[in-house]
Amino acid sequence: MLKVDLAVIGGGPAGLAAALEARKNGIENILIIEREKELGGILQQCIHNGFGLHYFGEELTGPEYAERFVEQVKKEGIAYKTSTMVLDIRPDRTITAVNSTDGLIKISAACIILAMGCRERTRGTLNIPGDRPAGIFTAGTAQRFVNMEGYMPGKKVVILGSGDIGLIMARRLTLEGAEVKMVCELLPYSGGLTRNIVQCLEDYNIPLRLSHTVVKIHGKDRLKGVTVAKVDSNRQPIKGTEEYVECDTLLLSVGLIPENELSRGAGIQIDPVTSGPVVDERMATSVEGIFACGNVVHVHDLVDNVTMESITAGRNAAKYILSCKDTRSVGRSIKTVPGHGVRYIVPQRISDLENIEELKLFFRTNDVYRNALVVVHFGQKTLYSAKRQKLAPGEMETVKLKSEALAELVCDTSCDELKVDIEL
Repeated sequence: MLKVDLAVIGGGPAGLAAALEARKNGIENILIIEREKELGGILQQCIHNGFGLHYFGEELTGPEYAERFVEQVKKEGIAYKTSTMVLDIRPDRTITAVNSTDGLIKISAACIILAMGCRERTRGTLNIPGDRPAGIFTAGTAQRFVNMEGYMPGKKVVILGSGDIGLIMARRLTLEGAEVKMVCELLPYSGGLTRNIVQCLEDYNIPLRLSHTVVKIHGKDRLKGVTVAKVDSNRQPIKGTEEYVECDTLLLSVGLIPENELSRGAGIQIDPVTSGPVVDERMATSVEGIFACGNVVHVHDLVDNVTMESITAGRNAAKYILSCKDTRSVGRSIKTVPGHGVRYIVPQRISDLENIEELKLFFRTNDVYRNALVVVHFGQKTLYSAKRQKLAPGEMETVKLKSEALAELVCDTSCDELKVDIEL
């Protein structure tokens, strides 16, 4: 059995940043395990720019952003295994993995960081009537075909869902000569970043049909077209609004799901809203010695935020290894509670109140709000209040609580819930 101090599951931006931070904090025996044939994760196929503005202070493409971390990992001599699939993680931090070179591998780790990322929802989750013709892809699969494999999925395209990958692929396919007929979104607002709506759709005159969905797929061997209809407030198609759209390709950009089969197998508590592990401010999960970061915890908009979150996980994993202290139960714990207008908050709990100098809360709203207040309540006290011009589910929001506010959490032992509300 191979023994390591720290095993990082996933060699994308989250895993790489976490491993580097752990090394910086004194951990030598680190192993990164990546199922793809190279490090870098999903960023390798994201050839558009816009990465790194917050973390590096400059605009990079996805491969450029990833390469900076890959180079550092190699320079530091951190061990990694690519083309290696993790099959199982036990609560005692025993990992079972497999690859074509070593065969079945057993790894015993003093600490584990989960950084497996997320996957796309497929057609099977949508139940759209019709046959199963060629020409239906998730947006990420089409992105890989175009950017890495050199294949065009089709010439006439309809995109269902306005997530960021779908918006970016609308522009990408247009630049490669395809005709993107429209982007349809079931909800009355887009699920993507505002900048992507402007740069990928409006700049190329691609229609965005809000409150619309695909209700039927036409074609047997190859997709011939789709029927699009408007939906009501209950997201049900409105009879008489059906429209046939000729196309040979349908891209699905209908949401991302954190990859947490391994987390469940390890007995980690999963948040039913985010579908990721419940974590505290140190990114520690409910199982001792296992941390999590990046899109495996909750789906991010910006890789810069993934990096910062992963640095937190790497630093605290190093502290755990060096101290062998159970990170789940350090004194009193406080829960974070989504209030009015808030869908979820990460972290879901705060464990080490005595040692926090600044606390950052990530959250998403459940609707679009304009000129609203973001308010953080602790019992009857207001710890934070700030006006935001626009809040939307497609964009991650953050709140920073500084030392003065955090002192209240320590002093007032009558309350154990920190609540974030949207007030109009």
